[in-house]
Amino acid sequence: MRKPIGLCVAGLLLAAVCQAQTTPPAMTLTKMDEAKQKDWLARWDKNISGEVKGYRVCESAVGEDIAWKMTGVMDGLYYGYMATKNTKYVDMLVDWADHLIKRAVKEPDGYFGWPSFAAAGTDVDNLDKTFDADSMLSDAMVFRPIVLMAGEMIKNPALKEKYGAKGVSYLKFAEQLYEKWAKRGGWRETKDGGMISVVLPYGLDPTRTKWIGFDTRNDPGHGFSHPNNKANEVAMWMLAMWDVTGKPEYKEHAEKWFKLMKSRMPVKADGTYEIWNYHQPAGPWDYKPDGSTKHWVGVHPNGGYYQIDTTAIVAAYEHGLVFDKADIARLIATSKKTNRRWSALAPYDVEIQKEFEASANPDNWGGLGLSHYLMLQAKLAGK
Repeated sequence: MRKPIGLCVAGLLLAAVCQAQTTPPAMTLTKMDEAKQKDWLARWDKNISGEVKGYRVCESAVGEDIAWKMTGVMDGLYYGYMATKNTKYVDMLVDWADHLIKRAVKEPDGYFGWPSFAAAGTDVDNLDKTFDADSMLSDAMVFRPIVLMAGEMIKNPALKEKYGAKGVSYLKFAEQLYEKWAKRGGWRETKDGGMISVVLPYGLDPTRTKWIGFDTRNDPGHGFSHPNNKANEVAMWMLAMWDVTGKPEYKEHAEKWFKLMKSRMPVKADGTYEIWNYHQPAGPWDYKPDGSTKHWVGVHPNGGYYQIDTTAIVAAYEHGLVFDKADIARLIATSKKTNRRWSALAPYDVEIQKEFEASANPDNWGGLGLSHYLMLQAKLAGK
């Protein structure tokens, strides 16, 4: 991940994307066995190529389904290119991104989305039973790899001539998506300088030409804060937008969220973290009129949500935001003590790296994300 510094040229039509970098934090990452690395890459390539050709959810997914059905492929393709510099992965990403974008629906406020019933992904406030809407989470998750690839298209001489204009168009579209959610009230300030993304109670009528509940969406008591995993996904989109554009507003959104996230992670006497709650009220909008919380508060049994949280925390650390070296050490200790081997920590701990390489599988859906690790290995080898 990259932390922009210095001055960037304003606007989208940049001669090169501003991506000045600070020196990344030191990793303990060691080179994996060369034969195993080649085997992983071959199996991963077969896996993702099959998904791109056969899965084709880019032609149909709407609402929150976009987030969970498309992002694994899009992330895999971006990091696959970064690991190999093979432009076939750029072409695959363009194929999927273009099929998604051309299906976008223009909504009554002039912004585009992919609305569907039950797009909020939660029954809180009857959001999934009442409203036909689009999903901030989906915009964030699927456009993070698109934005990062757009940055490569615009700044990388090996891609600029063929893909530069495409990259500019993707970046412009992503900025419009951000503007959409900012104007609709998709983020709310919290106490102590924090910020969180929220789902709002509004949607489209059956004709998709008029709003239902739009004018009252930000009234007192309206809105529901994303659980941590979703708020972290939105924040990682903001990091990507900051990486590629250099605009401070994206950094500020991410930084304020990570400040809130850190406040939710109690440190125990032994120096490890107590496993934090999946969801926690962030403001008065997260409470019912009787004072009870709109959502249960506690540790979620799905460990994958904490994998997302840890990935975002590591990304914040690598950007120099909020989390520091001591926090990563606490996460590593927590991971080992609770037997939660968070793969995002593999580059920072030899034992976790060894266990990750022994257990990861390039052939399944989760294995699509191994291209990120293969990218780190390629960088380690100077490729």
